[in-house]
Amino acid sequence: MPAAQFDYIAPTTVDEAVAALVNGGKDTRVMAGGTDLIVKIRHRMLFPTCIVNLKRIAGLDAISVDKKNGLTIGATALLADVAANKGIRRHYPTVAEAAGATANVQVRNMGTVVGNLCNASPSADNAPTLMAMGATVDIAGPSGGRSMPLDQFFQGPGVTALETGEIVIAVRVPPPPAGSGTAYHSLSQRGKLDCSAVGVGTMIVLNDDQCTDARIIVGACAPVPMRTRAAEKMLIGKRMTDTLIRQAAQTASEETSPITDVRASASYRWKMVAVLAIRALTDARQMALRKSTSK
Repeated sequence: MPAAQFDYIAPTTVDEAVAALVNGGKDTRVMAGGTDLIVKIRHRMLFPTCIVNLKRIAGLDAISVDKKNGLTIGATALLADVAANKGIRRHYPTVAEAAGATANVQVRNMGTVVGNLCNASPSADNAPTLMAMGATVDIAGPSGGRSMPLDQFFQGPGVTALETGEIVIAVRVPPPPAGSGTAYHSLSQRGKLDCSAVGVGTMIVLNDDQCTDARIIVGACAPVPMRTRAAEKMLIGKRMTDTLIRQAAQTASEETSPITDVRASASYRWKMVAVLAIRALTDARQMALRKSTSK
């Protein structure tokens, strides 16, 4: 089969990128880092007629950490830069850890957090933590800009809520609530070199030792990264004991609907959701308690 042939456009403004997408039609693809897109083209899984590269648009690689406005990660900000950013590591450590756990060094030096989200893989390493922390995506399109909660962005494997001509220009994370703790744990066959077979991201908020809010997001065990709302409800308003954490983790596992594929069996995934949820909730509790004692 011959190599794919396509037009290549490198706009210098967001408006130019949007226009190129509209003019290019349904087979036009956006490239930020290209780590997923190029692989799919090489393996004849995708046959774009045009690629719109965002790398030349000034400011899209920006990372901003602001006490009032929270964290902003631009569309072309590299995974490696997010993982190494001092402000993120201090105020959003789990966001940095998730970026640093994505694939391997080569991918992290090319790939982007926003690209990882827009690929819409159920196993995307960056989605669970960002969803747990209430992230939103900024979207630009032919009708102007809009914002959308990240947990509404994913529509299915490889499918997002983006409409024709739209691109994500940034992901935003609000300031962490007082008394909050976060954590992310994942498993893959080759020590995080592969896509995650299971991933769990959590955020809990404590008032003394009582949980006032909880979010548990599971990746790779449903068509999209999913909130396990019944498990969250079990925690809210109660003391987060080890026994309660184990019970909530088991409920989280029962809420998922994993499949068997090349990465893991469904039965293994069910078991590992409970294991990783215990670890993530325990670590999130420890972070929250550590914050409260350091005031």
